[in-house]
Amino acid sequence: MKLTNPGAVPVYTVSGPSTARPLPEWLARRRKRSAKYEPEELNNFELLQNFDFEEASNCVRVSDDGNWIMSSGTYKPQFHVHNTQELSLSFARHTKSENTTFIMLSQDYTKSVHLQSDRSIEFHTPMGCHYEVRLPRFGRDLAYLRQSTEVLIPSVGLSADGSGMGEVFRLDLERGQFLRPWQVDVGEDEPGAGLQGGINVGAVNVAAVAESTHGLCAFGTTLGTVEFYDPRSRNRVAVLGGQEGEVTALDYSRDGLSLALGTGTGIVQVFDLRNPRPLMKKDQGMGLPIKNIIHLTTPTEEKKLLTADKRIIKLWDEQTGDLWTSIEPTVEINHVAHVPDSGMLLTANEGKQMHSFFIPNLGLAPRWCHFLDNMVHEMENEKRVDTYDNYKFLTIPELKQLSLAHLVGKTNLLRPYMHGYFVHSKLYDQARLIANPYVWEEERAKRVKEKVEKARESRIRGVKKVKVNQKLVDKIVDRSDKKKIAAGVLDDSRFGKLFEDEEFKIDEMSREFRYLNPSTQVGGQVSVQHVNDDSSVTSNSDDESDPESEVENKKKKKKSKDDVVMQVSSSKIAGGKAKDTAFGQRAPKTGRVTKVRTDVVGEQKVTFVPESRKKQAEPEAAPTRRRDDGRRSASTNTFRRL
Repeated sequence: MKLTNPGAVPVYTVSGPSTARPLPEWLARRRKRSAKYEPEELNNFELLQNFDFEEASNCVRVSDDGNWIMSSGTYKPQFHVHNTQELSLSFARHTKSENTTFIMLSQDYTKSVHLQSDRSIEFHTPMGCHYEVRLPRFGRDLAYLRQSTEVLIPSVGLSADGSGMGEVFRLDLERGQFLRPWQVDVGEDEPGAGLQGGINVGAVNVAAVAESTHGLCAFGTTLGTVEFYDPRSRNRVAVLGGQEGEVTALDYSRDGLSLALGTGTGIVQVFDLRNPRPLMKKDQGMGLPIKNIIHLTTPTEEKKLLTADKRIIKLWDEQTGDLWTSIEPTVEINHVAHVPDSGMLLTANEGKQMHSFFIPNLGLAPRWCHFLDNMVHEMENEKRVDTYDNYKFLTIPELKQLSLAHLVGKTNLLRPYMHGYFVHSKLYDQARLIANPYVWEEERAKRVKEKVEKARESRIRGVKKVKVNQKLVDKIVDRSDKKKIAAGVLDDSRFGKLFEDEEFKIDEMSREFRYLNPSTQVGGQVSVQHVNDDSSVTSNSDDESDPESEVENKKKKKKSKDDVVMQVSSSKIAGGKAKDTAFGQRAPKTGRVTKVRTDVVGEQKVTFVPESRKKQAEPEAAPTRRRDDGRRSASTNTFRRL
C-alpha cells in the first residue's frame, strides 16, 4: 500500500503494477523475496488472491451485495470470480472468445450475461455456461431492464430492412426470444464502408438505464447524439444532439434527473433532463475517448463525478466543476468500477495485475477490508517524503554547470517542474561524470568518511558535552572503569537537572567545596587553604572572561618590595649557597596533586625492624652534588611535603 497522490485528497494504491512493462515471473519473485524486510515494503500486502490475468483485463464489476467481484481478461479468454469474504479467488472459467463486456443480472454472481467478440452472448451460472445465442451484428455494450427482464445490446451498422437506422437489440429473458429492435439514427454509411464493422460505419456505442427511478433508456451514437427511449411506450421520446465527437460513455445520477456523457474527444458534460444546455462542461485533458463515467457521493453528501480514459482517472466536484483529485496509473485503463458505499475503486487495465485504489475522503473502506482504515490512519501520522524514482531535480544553474541547459525546450529528457527540471538519473550520472571525471573518487571518499564518523558515534569517545558542571562530567568519565556505565549515569533522567539547570551548578570557589576538594585546580592553579585561617582563602573571579577582573588579579599577584614575605631555606645539602623561595612564587604542579604517604620525618629514619648485619655494616653514601654553580636543590626540602 502506497500513497500515490499526497494532495488535499490523498489517494492510496492498494494493489496493482508499479511499472508499465510486466516483469518476468522469476524476477518478480526474486524482488519480492529481497524486498521483504525493507522499510518501504512493510505496508505491502495482497488484498485479493490472484487478482490478475496472464496478459490484460477487459472489464471488472462488483455485485450489488458487495460480496463478489467478477472480472474478465485475456489470454486465454476467461473470467474470474472473487469472494470478498474470503479475499480469494472463488473460480476461474475459460470462454471460446474474448469477452467485450458483461453485466450481473442477480444480486450476486449466480446469473451473468457476457458479450463476446464473436457476435455471441453467453449466459453463465455457477454450474457453467447455461445458454449461448448469436447476434445478427456485433454488439458494443450491454444494459438490463429489470422491470421487463430485457437485455439491451447496442449494435454496429445499419439495419437490413433498408431504413438506414442503427439498431438496439432486445432479448426477452422470460420468453427467450428477440423482440422488435429499437431504431436509432446513426447516420448514413460513407462510400466503401462495410456492413459489419468498417471504420466509418455508424454504431450505437453505449447504453444507460435509470433503473431505480423513471427507467428512461439513453443511447449514445457515433453522430454525437443521445436518444432517449421510454420502455413503457417502446418509442423514442427525445434526442440530445450537438456533441463534439461520438458519445462513448453515459451515466445517470442516483435521482435520475441528471445525465453525464463523455465524448471521443475527451469532453465531459452534465445535463439536466429538463434543460438542453449543459450544467457543467469539462475537458479531460488527454484528448482520448472517455471510457467510464460514474456518479459518486461522499459521506458528507457531496456529489462527485468520476471520469476515466485510458490514461487517467479524474474526480470532479459536480456542483462547482473543480477538480477534486486524480489517479494516473502506469498502465492503460480499460474499465473502472466503484465498490458501493465505500471509497475504493477497481480498474481493469492492460497490465498483468489489476489495480485497486482507496480514497479515504470518498468513503470508508469496504467491510471486507476494513483494516485499510487503520493503515491509512497510521500512514497519515508518518512523515511524508516526496520521492521520485529514477529522477533527479535540478535547477537552471545546476543544468548550466552540467552543460545540459541546451536541452531545455528541445527534448522530453527534461521535465519542467516549478523552478527547475526533473532529469533521469542515468542521464544525470553521465553528465556529472563528464563534467567532473574524479567524481567517483570523491563520492567514495565521502562515503568512507561517513562510515568512519558513524563508527565513531557508536563508541564513547572523549567527554560528553553538557550545559552545567562540565568538570564533574570529566571526573565521572575519567574515574569510571566501564565507559558504558558512565554514559548510563550521565543519561539517567534522575540526574538530568544536575547537568542542565544553572541552579545545580557547583561553585568551586565556595568554602564547602574547598573543604571537600583541597587539591582541585581552580583557574589553572593549585589553591591551598588552611582550615583555621579563614582570611587566607583567596578566590578568583567567577567571570573568567571579564578583562577588568583579569587586570585586578594580576595586580594582586604583584608584590611590592616593602611587603614581608615568608621564606624557607633548606640545609640538607652541605656546601651550597642557600636560596630562599617564597610560598607565593613556587611553581604550581600540573595535573592532579597526589599525596605521598611517608613515615620519615627529618633527616634520619628510626625503625625497629630487624635487619641483616651486612646491611648494617654498609656505610651511608654521602650525598652527591648535581651541580656546583652556587645553587642548592630544593627537591629534598621537607617543607615541600606540607
